[in-house]
Amino acid sequence: MTDFFINAFATLFVTIDPVGLAPMFLAVSAGMSPADRRRVAIRATITGAAILLVFYVSGQAVLNVLGISVSAFRVAGGILLFIIAIEMVFGKRQERKTETAEKAVESVESHHGTINEIAIFPLAIPLIAGPAAISAIILLSSQAPDKVAYAGLGGVILIILGSCLLAFLAAERIERMLGETAQLVITRLLGVLLAALSVQFVADGVMTFVNTNM
Repeated sequence: MTDFFINAFATLFVTIDPVGLAPMFLAVSAGMSPADRRRVAIRATITGAAILLVFYVSGQAVLNVLGISVSAFRVAGGILLFIIAIEMVFGKRQERKTETAEKAVESVESHHGTINEIAIFPLAIPLIAGPAAISAIILLSSQAPDKVAYAGLGGVILIILGSCLLAFLAAERIERMLGETAQLVITRLLGVLLAALSVQFVADGVMTFVNTNM
């Protein structure tokens, strides 16, 4: 069970990347007062949490309704996470996130967006609760060996979301402390870790599928 929790924490931390969200938060909240930034951070985290927890609770039911086996989703989810890992290793994911944040800033400026709009897009969706994070949560919840592990996964999700909130609130300090070079090194190291985890997901899915159909 300990291995499951470590695996879950590593997968979600790398996929959501709370530290990497700090510069994105600064970009979309530029020009705001400290009080408004706090409100955006809290609302974005709550919205992202609501989305991810919905898939945590109902992910298996969604798969059942669609007729998708857990092994098939493990393979698909592993491939998706592997693509994210490749983007991280080659520095493409941060560029894509930056582009999303810049487009959101332009959209907010042109439409006089509110705090709620910024909190929902792009912070909650897709930066916190993106396709990779949703896939990872459904994948991990399907792998929980028992009810205790399943409940513990919920705690892991909340810890990751709490770290997102802390990263938002301390965004300026994190950016100054790490610097661009350190951020690039950390992102690439985490990308290699995520690549290994995603390959394991695919291997487990294939083995389960083969054993089930033999």
